[in-house]
Amino acid sequence: MTPPNTIEIVPYQSKYARQVSELFHFCVHNIKHERYPPVLLNAWSQAPRSAKHWHLRLSRSQAWIILVTDAASFTKICVGFINVETDFHHRGDIDSLYIHPDWQCQGLGELAYRHLESWARLQGYSSLSVDASYLSKGLFTKMGFTQVQRSYQQKLGQVLPSFYMIKKW
Repeated sequence: MTPPNTIEIVPYQSKYARQVSELFHFCVHNIKHERYPPVLLNAWSQAPRSAKHWHLRLSRSQAWIILVTDAASFTKICVGFINVETDFHHRGDIDSLYIHPDWQCQGLGELAYRHLESWARLQGYSSLSVDASYLSKGLFTKMGFTQVQRSYQQKLGQVLPSFYMIKKW
């Protein structure tokens, strides 16, 4: 019998930048939802961004990587990431939460979020906010967020709808 895979949430390091870039693009282009036609997905992510782009983006925030260690090969695979803004104007805004499609619906998004919230509480944050997609809105609602308003982001002439949500404690 093969032992189960182990899951770790580790702080972001630059060595994960390329994996995050590829994971983000893969996740976006594997969305199967009526509200996200191919033209919208292409605007969301035309191609994997550079490792430098993702390194700068995640280094300017507090970010974690979700690693799964394959029990048979002991290989660590990046299957997700989450980050929260820490600068004065956007402090506490969750910027990204992506889980590889093969690992979705297994509690990893919730696990990553709980890790982030625990960190935010220790830092003295009194709330968190997020622009949730149609896909992630259910998770954030389950985690205690309430919708404040609809929000929209324009990319390459396409409008990406989302839901601005807040959780206070």
